[in-house]
Amino acid sequence: MSSAKSSRSRASVPSGMISAGPGGGPDGGGAGAVQLADKLKIFKTDNFDADAYVQSKCQTMNEKEIRHLCSYLHDLKKASAEEMRRSVYANYASFIRTSKEISDLEGELLSIRNLLSNQAALLHNLAEGVHVDSLCTNSERSIADDISNIEDREPSAIETWLVEFPDTLDVLLAERRVDEALDALDEAERIAADAKGNKKLRPDDIMSLQTAITNRRQRLADQLAEAACQSSTHGVELRAAASALKRLGDGHRAHSLLLNAHSQRLQYNIQTLHPTSTSYGGAYTAALSQQVFSAIAQAVNDSLEVFGNESTYLSELVTWSTKQTEAFAHLVLRHALASSAAAGGLRAAAECVQIAIGHCSLLENRGLTLSSVLMNLFKPSVELALGANLKRIEESTAALAAADDWLLVYTPSAPRTSSRTSSATSNIQPKLSSSAHRFNSMVQDFFEDVGPLLSMQLGGSTLNGLLRVFNSYVNLLINALPGSMENEEILEGSGNKIVRMAETEMQQLALLANASLLAEELLPRAAMKLSPLFQVSATDEPRKKTSDRQNRMPEQREWKRKLQRSVDRLRDSFCRQHALDLIFTEDGDTHLSAEMYIYLDNVDDLDLSPSSIFQELFAKLNRMSTIAADMFVGRERFATLILMRLIETVILWLSEDQTFWEDIKEGPKPLGLQGLKQFYLDMQFIIVFGQGRYLSRHVHQVIIDIIDRAMNAFSATGRNPDDELPPDDFFIEIAQETLSRISGKYRMANGDREVHSPTASVSAQSMSSVRSHGSS
Repeated sequence: MSSAKSSRSRASVPSGMISAGPGGGPDGGGAGAVQLADKLKIFKTDNFDADAYVQSKCQTMNEKEIRHLCSYLHDLKKASAEEMRRSVYANYASFIRTSKEISDLEGELLSIRNLLSNQAALLHNLAEGVHVDSLCTNSERSIADDISNIEDREPSAIETWLVEFPDTLDVLLAERRVDEALDALDEAERIAADAKGNKKLRPDDIMSLQTAITNRRQRLADQLAEAACQSSTHGVELRAAASALKRLGDGHRAHSLLLNAHSQRLQYNIQTLHPTSTSYGGAYTAALSQQVFSAIAQAVNDSLEVFGNESTYLSELVTWSTKQTEAFAHLVLRHALASSAAAGGLRAAAECVQIAIGHCSLLENRGLTLSSVLMNLFKPSVELALGANLKRIEESTAALAAADDWLLVYTPSAPRTSSRTSSATSNIQPKLSSSAHRFNSMVQDFFEDVGPLLSMQLGGSTLNGLLRVFNSYVNLLINALPGSMENEEILEGSGNKIVRMAETEMQQLALLANASLLAEELLPRAAMKLSPLFQVSATDEPRKKTSDRQNRMPEQREWKRKLQRSVDRLRDSFCRQHALDLIFTEDGDTHLSAEMYIYLDNVDDLDLSPSSIFQELFAKLNRMSTIAADMFVGRERFATLILMRLIETVILWLSEDQTFWEDIKEGPKPLGLQGLKQFYLDMQFIIVFGQGRYLSRHVHQVIIDIIDRAMNAFSATGRNPDDELPPDDFFIEIAQETLSRISGKYRMANGDREVHSPTASVSAQSMSSVRSHGSS
């Protein structure tokens, strides 16, 4: 049963349990098998106490580990039961064939035993009855006297019965008095057995009686079989015929005739159903399910009533029921499900499957589980319908994206609310662009249709298919970003995806709002309909709320992470585009080069202020922050991460620009004091407006490293930057004045941070320490 272990049960074996690889150990080697065998010895002892063993293991486990152990054992139990059921189904045919062979062999052995017994009796009677006394002088006279006595004696009762028995039994058979004929045959068997023991009959009479019994028994069996095959025979008559055949010793024939009778009646009833007369496949499926599973249920009742729970007959019954279920499934596929699936009618396909599974599940009360047979046969068609629906969602969304104006609006059917709408309200009434609204509505309808198919174990393929469709939509959003080389590559790879460009920053942020809301809230909420935890009643909802969060399927958590990675691709494309727009001109020149620092010593009357590229960076961040405040209500952290990523992209580009640093260090001329002041001010300017808002610890440290590299380049000229640079307050004051001038309201003291910022915990390493480090 090792194959019954699911991937989940392998992934997490609780402490205290025995686990081994395919070879018996973690590595599957022979040593592991020996260790596992040693560990299992405790379970093979006669005095093994299960309760004491469990208590000894649980004494060292906390509540969480015990819960984990219970969950693991429960999963293992379900996996073991499923494997047992599969194994039984897989070996039914072999089991029945072997049972029939054993039964036939038993019959042959019984016949041989009877023949040997008859031969032994005949030899014994010949040895004792045919005795010739050659020394007796009065033999002829004695024989003559014996013959005279026999002729004068009246026949005994048993001899009279022996003469009348064949005629009496023929009359009973002709009048179809089955029960009386069976009683007569049993009485004849008893008399023949007694006659062998007390020798009341001659061997020839006994053999004649046994021949008569055998012939009449075969005639009665044929008569019963003929009656069971009649279409008019059903119900009590059919059970009586099967029971009589079983009483005659031909149980296998009786059971086969019983099942064949139900098959013939079922085929006749199926022929009265016409698929074209129904308005849709669900009606035909319902009518056919009623006929098939009612017939199977009646066959189960008749079999159990006549033959009981004998394993051989139960196996034949399960095999017969499985064949009838498979034939039913093929009819449903041919006349209802296949056409719906090919046309992408997931709702119609789901209805057909649900009707069939519902009727089939009623047999479980009788111990017959056939749902897995239907699921395996219906699954390919349902997967075809799933794929067609996902393709329709993808194509419909792509068509709308070609004309989307990338302006966020509330759901068309929902009333507008103010921009101060709470997070809960915004979740109920999402604010998306037209193509995202269409995508969301189609996905919600899709999960409504696929929810009833949860029992077919299609959750994984459904989630993967939707992830593929969402990735396709994110590719469209990336294509909508203007001026990206990556967009052209994706557009070529996607074939026919034409999308309207998002020209303004508001439109481009709307792309991110679409993707983030879909990935973080709307799609995961819809996917919860695939979880059994979603199928709870209203009265159980409060109690299940916490359990829903704690026990969400790991597959869905991993699926949500994949959705977020797709959103990250869009965010990175967005930041890369804006970073490139800041750094490069339309002609391909750069706004950020070493020349803007190393030639400043030649400029007279230099008015020290942050470089224009960094002022534009702050202005862009300021504008986007204002726009994002309205777009990402309740999801401010995501908006902040976008702006943090934008600064990170610019800083990392500066840090990794080898040409820039080669020019700073090696020329064409050394970095002078004015250039160092300007560079120091630019970095200080970024720290001032980004500290506590847009700077992560990593980016903050990168800026410190960049300043350190510039100071080292200045120190290479033989001058000490710490002695020649003004104090930090000088740069901070200039930076803050510039921020106030650009924003009109931005003014923060050194070290101040926004309390609610995700980077509020980032410590502001003093620039003086950097200067000290650079000069040392």
